[in-house]
Order: sequence, then structure tokens, then C-alpha cells
Amino acid sequence: MSSEVAQYTLVDAPDRQRFEISAGDEVVGFTEYRRRGGLIAFLHTEVAPEHEGKGLASRLISGALDTARDQGLAVLPFCPFVRGYIAKHPDEYLELVPRDLREDFELPVGA
Repeated sequence: MSSEVAQYTLVDAPDRQRFEISAGDEVVGFTEYRRRGGLIAFLHTEVAPEHEGKGLASRLISGALDTARDQGLAVLPFCPFVRGYIAKHPDEYLELVPRDLREDFELPVGA
């Protein structure tokens, strides 16, 4: 493992509802999520421009998916980066969300 990769730390920051990757004391990227019951929705991934091209978005997504799997959570991949990892089509999201939680994720409740 190169020292470039080793200098970054990935943590779950549930108080901010996101996974964060930092270099020292500076947060340089994050994957935002919302968790309800047994579901976790990954919403947005962002890496600071000066840290782009280092594979940090992939590392964030991979760590977030590992955590979700370890906790037995179903993943709703609203973030386009996550969709690439689990190959779900956006039309399939609704059926993954129980009717009583759809409003929490701002999804149509349906008929």
C-alpha cells in the first residue's frame, strides 16, 4: 500500500449522517446517507477538488457498503457512484422501501 493511500482515514460520522475520509485533521471527502430502520440510502458523494483522482470516492463507497453489509442493512443507491457498484436501476428503488418509510426517503407513496 502506498503512503499516499495510507494517509487517508475513513470513518462513519452518524451525527452528520455521512461517511468521511480525512487526511490528518482535514475532512477531504464524504458520502452522505440517511438511515431508517433496516435501510440506508446513500445520497451524495463528494471529494475536495485538490484530492480528486486519488480513488477516494471509490474508497468512501466501498467502506460505506462494507459497513451496511456488516450491519445487515438494505442499500438504496441514490448516489450515482453507488449505483455503479451494485448495479440497481433507479426504478427498482421504490420496491425496496417499505410503504411506511417511503415518505422518509422522499419517495412516492403510491396507490
